[in-house]
Amino acid sequence: MNPLRTFPSRFAWPALLLVAVVAFVLGRSGGGDRLADASAHDAGQGADAAPTLWTCAMHPQIILPSNDQKCPICFMDLIPLRQDQGAGLAPGDLRLSPEAVALADIRTARAARRAVTRPVRLAGKVTADETRARTITARFPGRLERLFVDATGVTVDAGQPMAEIYSPQLYAAAVELRTATDAAGRDPATEPTLRAAREKLRLLGLGAAQIDAVAAGTAPADRLTIDAPLGGVVLHRRATAGEYVKTGDELFAIADLGRVWVRLDAFESDVPWLKAGQAVTFTTRAWPGRTFAGTVAFVDPVLDEKSRSVEVRVAVDNAGGLLKPGMLATGVIETALPGEPEPLVIPATAPLLTGTRAVVYVRVPGDGDPVFRGVQVELGPRAGDWYVVASGLAEGDEVVVNGAFKIDSALQIRAQPSMMEPAAAAPAAAAAPAPGAALPEAPCLRDALAGVLDAYLPLQAALAGDDDAAAVAAARTVSDLLASITCDEHALAPATSQAWRTLGGQLAAAARLTVEADGIVARRLAFEPLSDGLWTALETFKVGEVRGVRRFHCPMAMDGAGAFWLQQGPVTANPYYGAAMLRCGEQKAALGDLPAAGEGN
Repeated sequence: MNPLRTFPSRFAWPALLLVAVVAFVLGRSGGGDRLADASAHDAGQGADAAPTLWTCAMHPQIILPSNDQKCPICFMDLIPLRQDQGAGLAPGDLRLSPEAVALADIRTARAARRAVTRPVRLAGKVTADETRARTITARFPGRLERLFVDATGVTVDAGQPMAEIYSPQLYAAAVELRTATDAAGRDPATEPTLRAAREKLRLLGLGAAQIDAVAAGTAPADRLTIDAPLGGVVLHRRATAGEYVKTGDELFAIADLGRVWVRLDAFESDVPWLKAGQAVTFTTRAWPGRTFAGTVAFVDPVLDEKSRSVEVRVAVDNAGGLLKPGMLATGVIETALPGEPEPLVIPATAPLLTGTRAVVYVRVPGDGDPVFRGVQVELGPRAGDWYVVASGLAEGDEVVVNGAFKIDSALQIRAQPSMMEPAAAAPAAAAAPAPGAALPEAPCLRDALAGVLDAYLPLQAALAGDDDAAAVAAARTVSDLLASITCDEHALAPATSQAWRTLGGQLAAAARLTVEADGIVARRLAFEPLSDGLWTALETFKVGEVRGVRRFHCPMAMDGAGAFWLQQGPVTANPYYGAAMLRCGEQKAALGDLPAAGEGN
């Protein structure tokens, strides 16, 4: 199977962008409309708009006075070059024809003021409501004579007997009460002693009715039945029949699960958007497809330094008992943005983010073909599918929401100001000379490009050998060498300087894409414009005088469109297919003094 045929469905934007760069951006870098058949468009503009020069969509440096021949590099048909395409544009502006806009699928939307919300996503678990939980402890030392509830998970009612405890201390307090009761019957002056005896039994956990029964002598004086203080579920049982316990020992833990807490963890960056009273929806693994609702009852004022999160406590009605303590939960809070109720926003797909800057491409108002300009903006928080704009745009500005990266790539290849290079030098308006055109000698460029070729050849060999790791390293070397070329433009003749400014920008952009491509298939796609650009540069600056190289062509590559590459050896080593079709292709041209090429299979 042709691995390149599976590209659109298997690879993400870097490779798709590369196709756009090849078919769209490079085609416009010479200043003309290279994306669609412009003949019909120009014909509709009258004779005055008819083009006088012709160029190649794949190799914009080719500029010829007629279309009687094909591109000398790729043999494609030539297309018209509109001479006024870049007239009156500021650096960083890009003019596209309506056909080009449609082909590149560039879409716009207006910056507008609107109320937006920001979803805050949190994760946590269900716990018992601490305000509806009680612990039953021993109020005096003694022996547990009997357990009425002897298992965890049992549901009990308020006032239900839980255990019976025997205690000598309880017996002594009961005897003291009876004695004080008898004494008070004979001498009213002992009434304070009676009240103290009754209070002592109350503090030991006896209710008023139990105390009255002890005073009357109708209740056991040495045993106490411990009742449940509230209805709920027994979460813990520490008591065992026959066990001796001390004052304060835990016997049972009971919680009313008719209302529970969901404890969710919020990231530190989400803290400003959270407050008590917000509505929360959440789901659990136990009940997939079912959504529960609650209210934020509390936001922890202290940040957990280990997890860098804050606990958000949600109170949830659980009358049906579906939520069990310990269940995992995932919640969402739709928070309103602070500040003005309707901030200026743009779609989240509009800005290109570099980490330190945000760039938005805006359609410049005016008649005629659309002109797009990059604007640096300061963004506020992201609110779902929107970004709040703090500064840089005005209400009603028409921003690019789809295709902005294609516009930016076109400007990068043209060495114009762009997202990654805001201060890039704009090329002069004159077109680059065609390959083979006479240029003044430029030994600096010639020697530097010879070094780039030496770095390119291992890249070609790595791709032919299906070694992506080696290809990445070699491509990075090519990119670094291109970036390090420091020939003084003031020392170059104007024509030479202009030629290098155009070709150098194209080569640098193509090398960057080759490095950044995601996987070997995408890297092979990026390798094609790099190979074409390098061959043109080698021809233009006569690198063949110091280094020999061959140019091969495979008609099967690029999904049957064909592609070129460079290598030194005479035996075909196809970098677009590797071992799958290593000998597909044949030598088409050569620079420098080389032995005769062998035939490709």
